[in-house]
Amino acid sequence: MLLKVGELAKRCGLTVRTLHHYDTIGLLTPSARSDSGYRLYNRNDIARLHQIQALRRFGLALADIGTVLANPGSHLAAIVDQQIQMLGQQIAQSTMLRERLSQLQGQLQRGEEPELADWLTTLEMMTMYDKYFSKEEQKNFPLLSTAENTTTAEWAELVKAVDEAMEMNVPPQSPGAQTLAKRWMTMLMRDSKGDPRLLAKLNRMHFNEPSVQAQSGVTLDMIAFVQQAYAETKFAIYEKYLSPVEMVFMRENYVSGTSAFPELVAEVYQHLESGTATDDPRVRELTLRWMALVRSYAGDDPATQLKLREAMAQHPELLEGSGIDQRLLGYVRQAIAQLKPH
Repeated sequence: MLLKVGELAKRCGLTVRTLHHYDTIGLLTPSARSDSGYRLYNRNDIARLHQIQALRRFGLALADIGTVLANPGSHLAAIVDQQIQMLGQQIAQSTMLRERLSQLQGQLQRGEEPELADWLTTLEMMTMYDKYFSKEEQKNFPLLSTAENTTTAEWAELVKAVDEAMEMNVPPQSPGAQTLAKRWMTMLMRDSKGDPRLLAKLNRMHFNEPSVQAQSGVTLDMIAFVQQAYAETKFAIYEKYLSPVEMVFMRENYVSGTSAFPELVAEVYQHLESGTATDDPRVRELTLRWMALVRSYAGDDPATQLKLREAMAQHPELLEGSGIDQRLLGYVRQAIAQLKPH
């Protein structure tokens, strides 16, 4: 079946002038012409037009499209697959926007006057999340929802409680502060499903984006307060194994020493999930960093480090909130055992 230029333009939503232009620049030359000189397009021409339009949607210039299509390795199936992925992203973005519009509609129907600043901030947050998280991660991570739900309400309540504790100068060493910190870390691990990669990205976003801090109410001072209070829950266990001198060193260095762990744990976890061998040079480098971090708060004495391992063996709760489970810990220990002495 052959289509004249006017028929093809009508059926694909383009103008005749556009198709003429494609022909002029050699991007889409019809396979035949009628006796009267009309351009005639066959099935292969239409398939090529689909590729052209798909690549246009990806933002490529016509000259670049010509280069791509001139490559024998270009396949229609691959381009269609890319187009499907792009549409999937657009659908996800549209779904998020629809949820926010529904919230706005509900406010208007209740006679409430939405603040323009709130509306703009929400849109800004949606864009901000795209910088750090994939659409799938945003979908499965309740903390990133811009819609009101049970999880966001629960976090808002906890953030308010921590903020009030800080306003009242409640010390991190107090039972009340430690209870809040335990609840914080439990909820964080629950909502991230314990995936250290999500935790690392969340940390990165909060530290790098003041607008996220303002919107969520989770300031850097609040994070530091929670970290210190949570560390105190662990010190209560380590005190059973370490000497007073060892505890002084740990208390002085633990929070600063462990602050780099989220990113490192995420990198190691990715290698574990990818099946990277523990003697791989990349894992070796991460393992050396891991050992250096432990020394930063435990010191260089092997006897002290042995005490820490004994404490962890007897108290698995010391790993809670770190994103480290027994499987990951076993992976690291195997990598340490394979390090060659210098």
